[in-house]
Amino acid sequence: MSWSNIYFIGIGGIGMSAIARYYKFKGLNVSGYDRTPSELTAELEAEGIAVHYEDRPDLIPQGPSDTLVVYTPAVPAELEELKYVQSHGYRVIKRSRMLGEISEGQKCLAVAGTHGKTTTSTLTAHILHESGEGCTAFLGGISKNYGTNLLMSHNPVVVAEADEFDRSFLQLHPETAVITAMDADHLDIYGDLAHVQEAFRQFASQVSGHLIIKYGLPIGKDDTPARIHTYSFDCKAADFHAENLRCDNLGHYSYDLHHPGGVIRDIRVGTLGWVNVENSVAAAAICLLHGTKAEAIRSAIGSFSGARRRLDEHVNRPGLTYIDDYAHHPAELATAISSIRDIFPGRKVTAVFQPHLYTRTRDFAAEFAKALSAVDKLILLDIYPAREEPIPGVDSGIIFKDVTAPEKVLLKKEELMQYLEKEPVDVLVTFGAGNIDRFVEPIAEMLGKR
Repeated sequence: MSWSNIYFIGIGGIGMSAIARYYKFKGLNVSGYDRTPSELTAELEAEGIAVHYEDRPDLIPQGPSDTLVVYTPAVPAELEELKYVQSHGYRVIKRSRMLGEISEGQKCLAVAGTHGKTTTSTLTAHILHESGEGCTAFLGGISKNYGTNLLMSHNPVVVAEADEFDRSFLQLHPETAVITAMDADHLDIYGDLAHVQEAFRQFASQVSGHLIIKYGLPIGKDDTPARIHTYSFDCKAADFHAENLRCDNLGHYSYDLHHPGGVIRDIRVGTLGWVNVENSVAAAAICLLHGTKAEAIRSAIGSFSGARRRLDEHVNRPGLTYIDDYAHHPAELATAISSIRDIFPGRKVTAVFQPHLYTRTRDFAAEFAKALSAVDKLILLDIYPAREEPIPGVDSGIIFKDVTAPEKVLLKKEELMQYLEKEPVDVLVTFGAGNIDRFVEPIAEMLGKR
């Protein structure tokens, strides 16, 4: 590699920060810009990566010949730093292309899907690590087992979360891949479900060895050169599926995994809910096809603590439970709420939801209302805009008006803590992909004292 500096525009993103850590580990000079400080940027700074929070081209390493610039499509095109590097001779590439280049020449195991991919890829990496084989893993969330979104290994195997946003996953050419879901999402990019599915089929066409799809997804043998396998939570027609399911009183399942080569009995899932049984079946399928031993898979699924903000337990004792989850799409919310209902039958479920993006709220308002109507009480916050400007007539009220939950309230996020301090709680869940994560520790601390 001819680069001595790697500069990241949008370094605080979950995918960007993993690649930044990778190149820091490789001994390069790594630095970057992000719009706002966060827990993740503080960790990067503690690891010796310089991060600044003002749009200042003068802070970019001055030397286009030995500086590679990586940017995320989430940053606005009018950002001065981005315009500067594009006009001053730097090599400027998207994060997705960088991940594609890193994985070239290595055995790539990728997990794609509109939901479920972070937990599934993190568990896959954990299985390979615990088995002793190891892998380099670029994760879309923070592994609770390792406290990071990057695992490193000298073994030439890369586990990658294959993100469909901005068609990023089309930069990958995996040997083995999973597709967990193909729901309508990112319609600001794709326009409609048909174009989402077309992109997933294109991804499938780039898989060379084994393609594992959730049972029922519209992908066939004409879409890929890979051998197709199916998986499911409990459908016996799928190649990989769970049987003999049982759940303990804290929401953890045990099951027998049926697969084409036999049965792995008595797998206990270290994370909550039926959705994580399904994710563990997908991860086990990748690892079995990769050649991992059955006993290593059973053990690692049991010791897996999950990914931060994915059905993440913070308080869980008789009569009081607090869970935080990243769900920001109606299908994700419906799945998470169903899992929580299944784990805690008969208990009152209160959900706090912060919608993410004006376009997503506009496109799925009815679907959000339907999914959120399945809780006993909804606390709905204002929209988190992320990269978007406001859209006239689009606010949380267009979801709120159609929610039929027995109780509902609309709050500004600044009012949330004061409201919850007075609120009786049985099962509380916070949902969203915006800055609702800033409330997780204060809520857990407050409830932990009750």
